[in-house]
Amino acid sequence: MCFEENLLLSMPGGSEWIFIVLAVLVLFGGRKIPEFMRGLGKGMREFKDAKDNIKNEIEAGMKEKE
Repeated sequence: MCFEENLLLSMPGGSEWIFIVLAVLVLFGGRKIPEFMRGLGKGMREFKDAKDNIKNEIEAGMKEKE
């Protein structure tokens, strides 16, 4: 229970999120954000594909042992 309370205290609230979004806009600019999000999406997709490949290899190895 103590861990959950500490986690909630460290999470940003509404006004902090507004400040974070404004800081990102200032740092990256309006034109760079779509590129950044596109790159983030590609990275997440590649990570998911790699995770699925490893899972499939493990499952195939387990079936091979049987």
